[in-house]
Amino acid sequence: MASLGGLLLAVGLRLEVAAVVSAIRGCRWSVVLPLNFIAVPLLAYGLARGFALPPEYAAGMLLLAAAPFAPVVPVFVKMARGDLALAAGLTAIFPVFAIVLTPLAFDAGFAALGGGATLRFNYLNLLAVLFCTVSMPLIAGMALRFGLPGLAGRLVRPLDILAEAAGAVSLAFVTWIESGTLLATGWKPLLAFVLAGELSFWLGYAFGGPDSQGRRVIAFGTANRNIALAIIVAVESFAGTQAVAVVVADGLALILLGLLHAAYYRLLAERRGSPVPAWNKRLP
Repeated sequence: MASLGGLLLAVGLRLEVAAVVSAIRGCRWSVVLPLNFIAVPLLAYGLARGFALPPEYAAGMLLLAAAPFAPVVPVFVKMARGDLALAAGLTAIFPVFAIVLTPLAFDAGFAALGGGATLRFNYLNLLAVLFCTVSMPLIAGMALRFGLPGLAGRLVRPLDILAEAAGAVSLAFVTWIESGTLLATGWKPLLAFVLAGELSFWLGYAFGGPDSQGRRVIAFGTANRNIALAIIVAVESFAGTQAVAVVVADGLALILLGLLHAAYYRLLAERRGSPVPAWNKRLP
């Protein structure tokens, strides 16, 4: 979480508050919210039923599908040269929507699959965790950029290097530690996870608006779900079951897919000679 916080802080250092506010105001909320809290959970429901996943596997998959906009979305968008201001704004705000809408989306999907469980968690504690780990680093970075732009300019490069190195090491370590969980999941659930992530990505891209950089943001947001939120809720609601392990396995699969998408768009932008967006340029 510390490495992710550093990455988000570095993202915030690159952004003007006015640019983020403008991006949020221009967001197509009437499309983005239904995409993330209706369309993606429905897709997960269809795949869970189509692959005849056991109830605990379906629960983990649905829980992650109902938890949108992972904290890594701004990092992937930065790599893919998308609209970083929009990515940061949505990632900071979505935890507020998720606290209310995630339980509704999950309960509806799980009930349709014949499950009887409902989510149980402390709303205030979960909101505090999400704010401290996701929203606060972004806001702190933007505040420093606004108040002390010179210091922000000096910090962004070393913080980028340290946070990206720590993030790479953390991802490699978690993947190695959880490799047994991934392998034990079985090919059918893993295939369902991959299909859910890939179809969600292109669903977000298709309905993400006319601007290609903004569409990448919505695509990464719909495909990469909030693992931290899903794990916290799974631990409280499905303690002693495989649901938590399923969330971890599904989440890792989505992160790896996200890295592939980010690398593809970065390579595509470089081959086309596309200009680097202003919010993606390094500060002097």
